[in-house]
Amino acid sequence: MDTVKPGTGLRNVVAGESAICSIEGERGLLAYRGIDIHALAEHSTFEEVAFLLHRGQLPRRAELAAFTSELVRERAVPAPVPALLRLLPPATHPMTSLRTLVSALGAFDPDAGNETPAANARKALRLTAQMATLVALVERVRKGQPVLPPDPALSHAANFLFMLTGERPPATAERAMDMALVLHADHEFNASTFAARVAASTLGDLHGAITSALATLKGPLHGGANEAVMKMLEEIASPERAEPWLREALGAKKKIMGFGHAVYRTEDPRATHLRRMSRQLGEAGADRRWFELSEKIEGLMRAQKGLNANVDFYSASVYHSLGIATDLFTPVFAVSRIAGWTAHVLEQLANNRLIRPESEYTGPRDVVYVPLDRR
Repeated sequence: MDTVKPGTGLRNVVAGESAICSIEGERGLLAYRGIDIHALAEHSTFEEVAFLLHRGQLPRRAELAAFTSELVRERAVPAPVPALLRLLPPATHPMTSLRTLVSALGAFDPDAGNETPAANARKALRLTAQMATLVALVERVRKGQPVLPPDPALSHAANFLFMLTGERPPATAERAMDMALVLHADHEFNASTFAARVAASTLGDLHGAITSALATLKGPLHGGANEAVMKMLEEIASPERAEPWLREALGAKKKIMGFGHAVYRTEDPRATHLRRMSRQLGEAGADRRWFELSEKIEGLMRAQKGLNANVDFYSASVYHSLGIATDLFTPVFAVSRIAGWTAHVLEQLANNRLIRPESEYTGPRDVVYVPLDRR
């Protein structure tokens, strides 16, 4: 049995078995169901990857068509859900709104109360389709814009951008969004995924497990890093200011977000593709300054600190170039990771055992009880 000293955050502790995702940090490798992330990013769509994560293998053409049709049919959310959103205070954080809506969906789901494997598989697919709708809904409502219904003619990535911005995206933007969804779909036992599995292990419902994941993702030590990256880029503003800004920040011992990783000792394999997409979006008409500034900072950090960019660094400029508001970056992450979260919940339930670790007690012992009137 693995043990760990307090304060280490369970680093290097094997907390369970999974056939969904593997990481080899020393070699910079990431694979879903044994398939290298580079191959998936180059050749697959989010719909294919969701099928792979949920069902264990890449779909054949007919299977993909059927699965995609199911996703399209399940995109809409029940009418009471937008009504609930409008009851929340206008200043509610988008992640708080999203967490609340997912929890509410559990009550309206057609399979609510049915915890059979088949029903949970339907819930998993439904939530994978609906998460994009919910994030777009949160953004449109808080900006006072009309809510747009899903467009069944569009891919999952294109439909999300359409519902979010009100415009059908060009091919470059659709491809960038789709690739980002593929790259963020799963990442082993990260904090939010583990939270979902812990909740599922109690035999709580699937929507509750995903609500746990969203609550965990909201924390800035897990989600929000790419939001911090974008704020940094906006503060620096131009490539010419990068070196003096970075020198001052490092001198003040300021943490530079988007660099280094708890697992990878080489370049984060996901950053490789997002860097290219950031450049392509800049060349396709978005503000190229954000890619050039990101590239400059990356070079300086590698030279001065020996640190590589991680997935959050270039996803910031990609999302910004796609017209996504900075404080919506973490909810957009959930649009992708819902595929992985739900796959992990299904896997947990298929061979369930309550996740209940032990702790090492560090408090006082043998303390004598003093009655109230003598304290």
